[in-house]
Amino acid sequence: MIAYLERFIHENDSESRPNDDEKDQLPNICHSLDLQGTIDCVATGLAGKDFGGMYTCEPLALIRPASPDDVARVVRAAYRSPNLTVAARGNGHSINGQAMSDRGLVMDMRSTEGNHFEVVRMNGETFVDVSGGALWEDVLKRCVLEYKLAPRSWTDYLGLTVGGTLSNAGVSGQAFRFGPQTSNVAELDVVTGKGQLMTCNKNENSELFFGALGGLGQFGIVTRARVVVQSAPDMVRWIRVVYAEFEDFTRDAEWLVTRPEGESFDYVEGFVFVNSVDDPANGWPTVPLDPEQGFDPSRVPRTAGSVLYCLEAAMHYQKTDQPSTVDKAVNSLLGRLGFVEDMKFQVDVSYVEFLLRVKHAEESARENGIWDAPHPWLNMFVSKRDVADFDRVVFKGMLKEGVGGPMLVYPLLRSKVIASLRVYSLQGRKGFSSDVTFTVGRPDICGVTGGRGNLLLGGIAPIHYAMPKRPLCREIGVSKQRDRPILCQARSRLQIVPPSLPIRRGMEKTLRESVVEICREEGQFRSPGHSCTRPKNIQEDLPNLARSIDNKYRSIGLTSQL
Repeated sequence: MIAYLERFIHENDSESRPNDDEKDQLPNICHSLDLQGTIDCVATGLAGKDFGGMYTCEPLALIRPASPDDVARVVRAAYRSPNLTVAARGNGHSINGQAMSDRGLVMDMRSTEGNHFEVVRMNGETFVDVSGGALWEDVLKRCVLEYKLAPRSWTDYLGLTVGGTLSNAGVSGQAFRFGPQTSNVAELDVVTGKGQLMTCNKNENSELFFGALGGLGQFGIVTRARVVVQSAPDMVRWIRVVYAEFEDFTRDAEWLVTRPEGESFDYVEGFVFVNSVDDPANGWPTVPLDPEQGFDPSRVPRTAGSVLYCLEAAMHYQKTDQPSTVDKAVNSLLGRLGFVEDMKFQVDVSYVEFLLRVKHAEESARENGIWDAPHPWLNMFVSKRDVADFDRVVFKGMLKEGVGGPMLVYPLLRSKVIASLRVYSLQGRKGFSSDVTFTVGRPDICGVTGGRGNLLLGGIAPIHYAMPKRPLCREIGVSKQRDRPILCQARSRLQIVPPSLPIRRGMEKTLRESVVEICREEGQFRSPGHSCTRPKNIQEDLPNLARSIDNKYRSIGLTSQL
């Protein structure tokens, strides 16, 4: 989670922003680009906000490139400029302004979505070449309807661009089997920080390939991806079962994700919900899958606490399969689970309808205005050893009244995650000896929780970067004179995790000033009148910076969960 520190450093790094003279020169810069696409210097409002809704900015121009060559031209212009920055915007679903460029150039990558779509068969495998600006929703529909094929790994919400999720991870209920979306890609076209359009895969320009996948945009902009696909099923048996005890919930979820392929469900997720009928966003009404299904509270054990747990699973099948065969396979697995008796909900839907399930929630949220509200969000990995404490402190303690949105928690296999997430590594970290790791996603993490006036800020966890060798970093333009990143996303160097204790509002200013002081001392921050250079070896320096801030936390009585 790149959040508090990244935003604070960006807002105060005034020397890297274009000045008024550069703004006056913008027409000349735009004219020199010679783009096939369009440049809009007036209607830039779209580019100045994102799904998070917490920050806005004023970009100089919104560029809609018509091709990867246009993308390369824009980045080259920014590379030649001493201060001009550029950001690639997919569908605007960053939550903390990562796809914004204050007084810089923003490229709307959706304008390139029609540049690539081709099914490729080679070495006995099948792939689909798609544009980095294409929505996964459109990739799904075209693959299934035209070719009866589908990518193996998805996200829950498909209104995201291919380049956007591949620059992060792309995790959903299929990741326990196939890994995140980043591990289901064979080849990329990437525009580097110098504006070079390069093709990369495991064998050709491999350091750029692994750097770009999950690289948070620090190594370039993805303009094409070759994604692994497989035969698409016709139908899905979609199931939800309810648990009163967290121990039972996690035990069954772990059992399902560790079963051999073909002996489990095709999708496994889970979420926490409030044990109340009065909360339409977090309570009982969120569990049934069909309007005709009802949640019977009399089935909930009297010993249940303030929150309950829902295990969500899905099994794929074809229309030609016998219903009895599907029932037998599903019941065989459900019979091994210890959910609350008669608290089972299931429906049969088409494969496309199942994958677009969040789309329907979006349509409803747009109608009532919730979609335009701020969406602070936190995703994290929690070790198997610590997840019970996380449930006790966070779910049952801090969030027992809900957060106005989903609180996801489900297991992944660490071996699948580590193999594909090149940005950071959980290996060797305390508590990660088991192959099972839980991913937790919850919104509204930056707001006041539980009505008790607690403001959650961030502690810094060191990231073990799989950084390419320094010559390659210089070659692709990750750093240049004055070590100023060319791509706005290159500012994202730190991962933020919550402290183990909430921070009272009165302490926010103290912590904020302390973080900035340490960043200056460590050479990570430059403000007017303060000259310093960034560390030469970021990979070695991040743990030092994290330890310094951890010590500062401890000096004021807090722990940053390092």
